[in-house]
Amino acid sequence: MEFELWWLLGIPAFFGLGWIAARVDIRQLVSESRTLPRGYFKGLNHLLNDQPDKAVDSFIEIVKQDPESTELHFALGNLFRRRGETERAIRVHQNLLSRPDLPADERAHAEYELGQDYLKAGLLDRAEETYTRLLDTSYAVQGRRALLEIYQREKEWQRAIEAAIALQEAGAGSRQKEIAQFYCELAQDALVHMHPDDAMPLLDKALHADRTSVRATILCGDVHLAKGDVEAALAVWRRVEQQSVPHVALVAQRIMDGYRKAGRPEEGLSLLRSYLQQASSIDLLEVAFKAVLELEGVEAARNLVAEELRRTPTLLGLDKFLEARMLDASPTVLAELSLVQNLVHGYTQKLARYQCSHCGFKARQFYWHCPGCSRWQTYPPRRTEELNVMN
Repeated sequence: MEFELWWLLGIPAFFGLGWIAARVDIRQLVSESRTLPRGYFKGLNHLLNDQPDKAVDSFIEIVKQDPESTELHFALGNLFRRRGETERAIRVHQNLLSRPDLPADERAHAEYELGQDYLKAGLLDRAEETYTRLLDTSYAVQGRRALLEIYQREKEWQRAIEAAIALQEAGAGSRQKEIAQFYCELAQDALVHMHPDDAMPLLDKALHADRTSVRATILCGDVHLAKGDVEAALAVWRRVEQQSVPHVALVAQRIMDGYRKAGRPEEGLSLLRSYLQQASSIDLLEVAFKAVLELEGVEAARNLVAEELRRTPTLLGLDKFLEARMLDASPTVLAELSLVQNLVHGYTQKLARYQCSHCGFKARQFYWHCPGCSRWQTYPPRRTEELNVMN
């Protein structure tokens, strides 16, 4: 009982100590706030009211009155950059760097902000030079991230690989999927310039970095095809199914063309039919539809589309079904179907797009690298309507 009573008596004392500590903190905060110029609070108020122009004017006045204030220089420079006034932002940060007494951490911070200014202005060479100076500072990781962005913009894929590896070694997270994509870019460039022998070692490195890289697998098949080995290309493209069934739609046309060249189109069509059973896709249906039309005739093609529409009812599927119905329709029916198909087709053009899962950027073609947010592998291999039906 005595122990419990002691604690009960101590509770008011603890409250009293907490009250005193709070009063001390409040007094210190009030004292510090009195040392700040009035323009600082006016600038903050303008920012809170979404009035950046007036905030800039307030901060400019403060900087004139107190040119030694580095934090205000940073705030002012960032405001200039956000407004698109990169030249003024550059001058602010260069002014900071001209101070011989600037502490090392603040100097590194100013270098980083100056690099951001150059990047926003599109002066990539100057930005690269600035970020390179950060590699031995406390801003080394931020500098490497920025350098990686620059190398991707300039399509310097080998340097991007080196920057990504350096980031990994610095403990900034895995970059294996990006590294695989950079190797794929190099391999694709080699293929474009008709150097398939140079492409294969690069793709081996891509798959070593990311075993699940569908793009690397597809390009390996392209290399075999470029070297004249159709059977090897087909064997590689069929491996896409093991990596990601939805992605077979991206390689369906290659597979069908390969089987045609090998003299076994029926085998290719059979494979596409099996893929459709596993992963419904309007792109895969398009390739299979053309193959059935060529090999089995109009009625078989129409039945294929009708079956797929029943299994996965979408407007994209309906558009394809109407197209199939028009192939052998009488003139009267053809005119009616044409009217309906034109209406449906006009609407489905908005739905027949790929959409980035990160930023929502929509595109008519499939991208490995999003043009909107510059992220890799953010596009699902299905059109937007198909994704909505699945969800």
